[in-house]
Amino acid sequence: MAVLSWSCERLEGLGSLEVFELLKLRAMVFVSEQRCIYQDPDDTDPEAWHLRGRDAQGRLAAYARLYRDARVGPKIGRVLTAPWARGAGQGRALMHQALRDCARLWPGEAVTLSAQAHLQHFYAALGFAAISEVYDEDGIPHIDMRRPAA
Repeated sequence: MAVLSWSCERLEGLGSLEVFELLKLRAMVFVSEQRCIYQDPDDTDPEAWHLRGRDAQGRLAAYARLYRDARVGPKIGRVLTAPWARGAGQGRALMHQALRDCARLWPGEAVTLSAQAHLQHFYAALGFAAISEVYDEDGIPHIDMRRPAA
C-alpha cells in the first residue's frame, strides 16, 4: 500500500483548483459510478473540514468530509477512494485518519456516519455500531452507525 499524505482544511483554506479536484472526484464516484442523483455540493461544505489523501505523485486518492451535525455531533461523510487507488487499503487508511482528525477537532465525542449498508462490516471493524435500521438514501441502502469516543 502506498502511503498517502494527509491534509484536513476548511473550504476557505483550499485553493480553487483543490476545490474543483475534490468536487470532480465526488461527482465521479457518487454521481457517475453510483448513479446517485443528489445535491452535491451542499450547504454543509462551507462548514466542513475536507480531509484529502494524496499519493506520491500528488494525485487525490482519498477524501472524506468531517463536520458537526447539530443533531448527532461529529460526523464523517462523503467517504471515497479514487477508482484508480482502490484495493490497496486506502479506505481503511482514510478512515483511521478521519477518526484521528475528528478526535483532534472534537475531543471526547462519539462520531457518526451514514454507511452504505453493504459496508457495515468494514465500519464495524473500525469500532462503529449500527444505531438505525437500514433505510434508503438516494436509491442506496444505508445504515446509521456510531463510534464511541476514544
